[in-house]
Amino acid sequence: MVEGSRNLSANGDSQEPREPEIGPAPDEKPEFRPYHHPAAGWGAAKSVSRFLVREGALVDGPRAIMRMNHENKGFDCPGCAWPDDTKGLHLDICENGIKHVTWEMTRKRVGREFFAAHSVTELSGWSDYDLENQGRLTEPMVYDPESDHYVPISWKDAFEVAGRALRALDSPNQASFYTSGRLGNEATFLYQLMARELGTNNLPDCSNMCHEASGRALQASLGTGKGTVDLKDWESADALFILGVNAASNAPRMLTALAEAHRRGAQIVHINPLVEAAATRTIVPHDFTDMALFKPTRTSTLNLQPRIGGDMALLRGMAKAILEQSATDPKALDQEFVDRHTAGFEEYRTVCEATPWEEIETQSGLSRADILKAARVYREADRSIVSWCLGLTQHEHGVDTVREVVNLLLLRGNLGREGAGPSPVRGHSNVQGNRTCGIDHRPTDAFLDRLGEVCGIDPPREHGLDTVRTIRAMHSGDVKVFVGMGGNFALAAPDTPYTYEALRACDLTVQVSTKLNRSHIVHGRQALILPCLGRTEKDHQRKGIQSTSVEDSMSMVHLSIGMKRPASPHLLSEPAIVAGLARAALPGSATPWHWYVEDYDRIRDTMARALDGFEDFNRRVRLPLGFRIKQPARELVFRTPSGRAEFSAAVLPDVVPAAGTLALGTMRSHDQWNTTIYSDNDRYRGIKNLRTLVFMNRADMRERGIDDLGPVDITSTAKDGSRRSLNGYLAIPYDIPRGCAAGYMPEMNVLCAIGDYSTQSDQPIMKHVKVTIDPAA
Repeated sequence: MVEGSRNLSANGDSQEPREPEIGPAPDEKPEFRPYHHPAAGWGAAKSVSRFLVREGALVDGPRAIMRMNHENKGFDCPGCAWPDDTKGLHLDICENGIKHVTWEMTRKRVGREFFAAHSVTELSGWSDYDLENQGRLTEPMVYDPESDHYVPISWKDAFEVAGRALRALDSPNQASFYTSGRLGNEATFLYQLMARELGTNNLPDCSNMCHEASGRALQASLGTGKGTVDLKDWESADALFILGVNAASNAPRMLTALAEAHRRGAQIVHINPLVEAAATRTIVPHDFTDMALFKPTRTSTLNLQPRIGGDMALLRGMAKAILEQSATDPKALDQEFVDRHTAGFEEYRTVCEATPWEEIETQSGLSRADILKAARVYREADRSIVSWCLGLTQHEHGVDTVREVVNLLLLRGNLGREGAGPSPVRGHSNVQGNRTCGIDHRPTDAFLDRLGEVCGIDPPREHGLDTVRTIRAMHSGDVKVFVGMGGNFALAAPDTPYTYEALRACDLTVQVSTKLNRSHIVHGRQALILPCLGRTEKDHQRKGIQSTSVEDSMSMVHLSIGMKRPASPHLLSEPAIVAGLARAALPGSATPWHWYVEDYDRIRDTMARALDGFEDFNRRVRLPLGFRIKQPARELVFRTPSGRAEFSAAVLPDVVPAAGTLALGTMRSHDQWNTTIYSDNDRYRGIKNLRTLVFMNRADMRERGIDDLGPVDITSTAKDGSRRSLNGYLAIPYDIPRGCAAGYMPEMNVLCAIGDYSTQSDQPIMKHVKVTIDPAA
């Protein structure tokens, strides 16, 4: 059993955590006051103002706001992947985006003096907030085991340390190359090229933990791993169905689209176990009149709260209702579309008819009447979009659930026309671009053939390791070198103690980062910290200041160019770091790594020849708003075995918790971006000065004898029967279905066992952890 408590730092070590320089004082008590205000609006403006003051960014912050998300003239927000506004909006920004950028632009620095003053053992006892709050990394560092300190190392020597370790491996598959979603397209392409020239497809990424289910489901159903809609479709849809998304925190710029949709009379249905702030009302900050008048706009017309994991049953119920109605209303079903463009319809009709309403109600946690309300909205809309995030994907049955989304869309021909289609909400700024540009542990033969021909390499054909399998391989000693390109792998991954053991078992860990984080403290026997430029910073190379490109969640590719002087003269760009690692690891390589880094247009020219959809890359990416990668399914071209869109006839999973247990889902707080925590507050859920909490249904609390804000012990039971616990968390009564609970990642990642991953997508099951919750012992 793995135990934790409110008094331990996130790494689970026994040292007392150092008090953060900024944050709640020790005597500030946790508070819970239900939030009833509109999302964004003056609450967001006040929060941003406080943050800018706190970070000393009253000049740089507003400058960044005026340069962020501007078409090919500024830098792309390093936060979420929501598309840039199509109407030339000058303030296409949000609260979390400003915080994310300001956090990167901090004036605080972490240089050799800092590392000389603090050993790794001491730093292991610091809170994760405190580690990142120290500021920007300024020069490459290497771990010295004798002194237990990081010490300076030149870039040349750092690359040689990594290159020597990679060259010494018995097999290239003993190395794994992880990518977070912030890496630009050009660096991404070079990174995967290096790994494949080295001889491995071990290219795990954050998609393996987030939207892998979406990609696999869409590929199976439509022959494409992406959504088919763009922002203009959102502007013309008659109905929007938003599933498993906390938009106000995870994709705040979606609030603009929701508010505009409500104003034009579109129906907006939010489906989530928790009714989040984005599902009620908003005041969009750049709507100056509404701000001045404190005038909110509704962002929903219907809210439904299925049990955790019950979305597939709800979708099946909506489809069943449509099929039942079609018996008397021929227009309920688009039979012509089904006949011309789909396969497997009769099998799907049969499974819908065979699924009784009683089972649908039990598994969804909703009444038939509520499901019929959603079905009525769908039936009466001519054009519908279904959008979803991790609330649908981080389950054992995530692939089946996303395929059920497509099933529902196909019934009424909501594909291949304006204002209709599937729309996954990617969580990180270029996570979709990473996959497009080759970060894929299961590459197709067609991709490898073209890459080999264009780049003159013989890429490996054997599938590589994803995130979960990389962790297990590190733990067993089968992977000896781990390279992390951005992110905070140690905290983002499941089963925190197991992941820590895996990283510490490596011969070498290499972390490419902008700020100090837990992944630098939990390291291999040898360890390198390689500091890189942030997206807000100017990237000077031999041919001048360079721009990089990113792809948003709706397949738009556009340029990003920094505005600030780099935090240190010793920082390198991500493409330069990848090239330096490649030259050291592949001394005989014919790939012109140095030449590529001199001018990123050269990288893009190669990408134009190697990647489908990137033809004429350098010209098209400089167009206003860039260009959109073609989606064959949008044109009703389906690259599936049948050549048609394929219905899925999966049976409903049993998601009802066993007696005495609860289904727990992990999530972010509002004042958090992935593993970066800005404060212990969660404004939209009414929380202040607290992260070690669990949201529960009040009836479930009463049944267990748990008081409001009472301390509880949370224990998960894995598939293999092992148990993991968090002790002394505080229980918060919340509007959540009975049998369900929720709490924050990364603290609760400890509850998700490394072996508890989906057999459909290989994703960790972080949204459906089986737990018991009892009053603290």
